[in-house]
Amino acid sequence: MLTFVGLGLYDERSITVEGRDALRAADRVFAEFYTSRLVGTSVDALEAHHDVDIEVRDRAGVEQRPEPILDAAEDESVVFLTAGDTMISTTHVDLRLRAMERGIDTRVIHGVSAAQAASGLTGLQNYRFGKAVTLPFPRAHGGDGVPASVVESVAANRERGLHTLVYLDIKIDDGRGTEAGETYMTADVAAGLLAEEWPDRLGVAVARAGSPDPVVVADRLSALADREFGDPLHLLVLPGDLHHVEADALRTLGGAPADLLPE
Repeated sequence: MLTFVGLGLYDERSITVEGRDALRAADRVFAEFYTSRLVGTSVDALEAHHDVDIEVRDRAGVEQRPEPILDAAEDESVVFLTAGDTMISTTHVDLRLRAMERGIDTRVIHGVSAAQAASGLTGLQNYRFGKAVTLPFPRAHGGDGVPASVVESVAANRERGLHTLVYLDIKIDDGRGTEAGETYMTADVAAGLLAEEWPDRLGVAVARAGSPDPVVVADRLSALADREFGDPLHLLVLPGDLHHVEADALRTLGGAPADLLPE
């Protein structure tokens, strides 16, 4: 049996009760933290809190060499951990399909995702979000500024009146997800990149979703580029057409300037 468990958004306590029970009952536990990670904890703290040993796999160890995970799951109860909600990444879907091709039973135990948190914290209705995008560091895509694919997706959402969730790039070189070798794009940097295309457009910065002290700030992208939002993880939302309740939420929860909101 291979059980995929989402750890939620912040620390070792963010996991659901169902996920916690599966984790503690597993014979072996694997994890990856290259797609995202829990910034409020560490692998060592996760192990201590749940009394388990966690075998962290890097990208190659999940995508190119998954055999140790699959071999173990043929004979034992194996849990595969990810930050946020499992199955959000294609990597995790691919691993599940590989397991099923080998006749391994699989199960999915969901956790809270950044997409859910972005909607809940900003007050923007979840069914009014269009295609999400990831904003990479310029050096990551070999060019300057914002990739054309991101601009096109944001513009397409805007034409349909839909909100755009912008995930911000994260680079983690250390497989155990410790602070060494980590680089996070922050909301101010992302807003600065996007402001080159849309300086006066309304944006919403969300920092540390799932933590005890999340931050939500709504303003022009050019203004957000001059703010600091503290520790990671951060994301941005580019609102589309606003329902009056959404406008009230951005004003009340994020301090959005009145001139950027519909009357």
